[in-house]
Amino acid sequence: MPPDTSPPVHGRDPDILLDRTGRGDERAFELLYDAAAAPVHGLVRRVVRDPAIAEEVTQEVMLDVWRSAARYDPARGGAMAWIMTIAHRRAVDRVRREQSAGEREARATPRDTTAHDPVGERVEARLEYERVRRCLRTLTRLQRETVTLAYYGGHTYREVAEMVGAPPNTVRTRMRDGLIRLRDCLGVVR
Repeated sequence: MPPDTSPPVHGRDPDILLDRTGRGDERAFELLYDAAAAPVHGLVRRVVRDPAIAEEVTQEVMLDVWRSAARYDPARGGAMAWIMTIAHRRAVDRVRREQSAGEREARATPRDTTAHDPVGERVEARLEYERVRRCLRTLTRLQRETVTLAYYGGHTYREVAEMVGAPPNTVRTRMRDGLIRLRDCLGVVR
């Protein structure tokens, strides 16, 4: 592209700025950006609603204006109308893309067809609790104590070892053996 020999840009007429931007004038684009970014953002914000997405789309629009400014034809309308048309199209495309993604996700997510039954859930939880308690009673005292302290009390191996007065390796072994017995008692399939 030959060097731009046109005079420096002083005005803020979007038509002139867009024309100069189309010829690669970066200063003209800066001025055009300053003049157009706020109205573009306002339009995009009304269409997409989400502030973060509106910021993204505004930046995409202004980048698109920079890239395609050479295609602007003043005979078909003013620069701001051309820019706002790009903004509206981009915003609508983004909304459609977001909606499509949401619909795809909804179709991919299995629907829970079972009715919510709080009483049934409480009964089931209670039965499960009783099964665990019954299986815990089948463990040795040290196994039961270590498993209870670690899993229900949230303690580490070292803490459990200090609490029960046994070496950490013994606690680890007893806990492993206890968990294996619990798994077998509860009928958990590996």
